[in-house]
Amino acid sequence: MAATAVGDNGAMSGTVLSDYRLAAPRMARMVGGVMVLSALVIFAVTLVVAVLRGPLAIVFAAAMLCVIGLVVLATWLRSVPVVRFTTEGYRVRLVRGAGVTQAGWDQVSEAATTHRAGEACIVLKLKTGATTTIPVSLLEGDREEFVRDLQGRLDAGQGLRPL
Repeated sequence: MAATAVGDNGAMSGTVLSDYRLAAPRMARMVGGVMVLSALVIFAVTLVVAVLRGPLAIVFAAAMLCVIGLVVLATWLRSVPVVRFTTEGYRVRLVRGAGVTQAGWDQVSEAATTHRAGEACIVLKLKTGATTTIPVSLLEGDREEFVRDLQGRLDAGQGLRPL
């Protein structure tokens, strides 16, 4: 988790952010899947080059493009926040089946924990009846810290102050 203040050039000027990034095991799983696809592409290119008796440089070029693509993907996954909290609301990215991916704290009517597909999840129920589901195992860092941050932001968004 990283809390930062966005400067004047950001869309959320002066807003304190909490960013929660993808957990390393999940990132490795995603990059590994793409690596397998890259190997299949390189195999197919090699087969076509061999059958057509084309230049070997094409295979090397395909391999280099795949390696560069993997590095770019890993770098991007490492830098993009999965969950971002601001003083105004939240945003969820890279979560399949998350539901509503962006809402203000004042739109949240209830927060609950549950298990879906064997994973612990936070479910934010909105006043419209829609929900946002966040599997906490996707997130890097301490789960308890994430929940405390979420509770504090929900309380502040609802106008509640600590005693």
